[in-house]
Amino acid sequence: MSGVATDMSAYWDRAGRVWVEQQALLDRMYQPIAKAVVDRVDLRAGETVLDVGCGSGATTFEVAWRVGPQGRAVGADISGALLELARRRAGEQELEGVNFVHADAQTHDFGATFDAIVSRFGVMFFPDPVAAFANLRRALRPGGRLAFVCWRSPEDNPISQVPLEAAAPFLPEVPKFERNAPGRFAFADPERVRSILAEAGWRDIAIAPLDDPTPVSFEELMTMSLRVGPLNPILSQADEALRAQVRDAVAAALAPRVQDGAARMDSACWLVSARA
Repeated sequence: MSGVATDMSAYWDRAGRVWVEQQALLDRMYQPIAKAVVDRVDLRAGETVLDVGCGSGATTFEVAWRVGPQGRAVGADISGALLELARRRAGEQELEGVNFVHADAQTHDFGATFDAIVSRFGVMFFPDPVAAFANLRRALRPGGRLAFVCWRSPEDNPISQVPLEAAAPFLPEVPKFERNAPGRFAFADPERVRSILAEAGWRDIAIAPLDDPTPVSFEELMTMSLRVGPLNPILSQADEALRAQVRDAVAAALAPRVQDGAARMDSACWLVSARA
């Protein structure tokens, strides 16, 4: 495994535990986005579908309901903690035809067994995206479909910047979003996405904006900013005094965005589709 891939595995080992903790909030926030992805790929009863970067399984479960008991929904993720939760939830829901695999989708040999591939925010972290999407194309039967959602730019998602700007005066270094590097905003440029898919052998590529204004409470907004966002690794190593300073600064910066107890967590994304 390359150094970048090893770093990514370590990152999701840490981040996965946080996502397990916040599973209910994340699923509620991103459910409309997951539904949009699954709608776009136009599933049919009995099909076999791969969910890349499946996390705790929400999109995989949406797929399972669409393809029915004669179909199969397979979730793949690099985080063991998230997969453990996904398997437990599938058992609790008694879903048929659902299973999960611990795999790096860039390199794992899935075999040409799937009718469709979906992903909710699971494809922006590949060290080599061309190789990854070529590998995923090989996992599809001829004519198989792909649909995924990825974030647009930080400028299109200003609320992602507010906590970082508020925390900056108290931190020796503030995390920066690197464009075109593995990470949340790796696919912010739609022409880069189109080029990657074309080079990986995909056709009929379509990219459209998708905006979701799912509201959250002030407490949930703070959780997303401090626990789920890029400040979390820094604050987890900080002393209580620094954590308190950052919490207060972030709370003051986010307060104007809350009206009648709720804030719009505007998620500005690209909805991407293609065929093998």
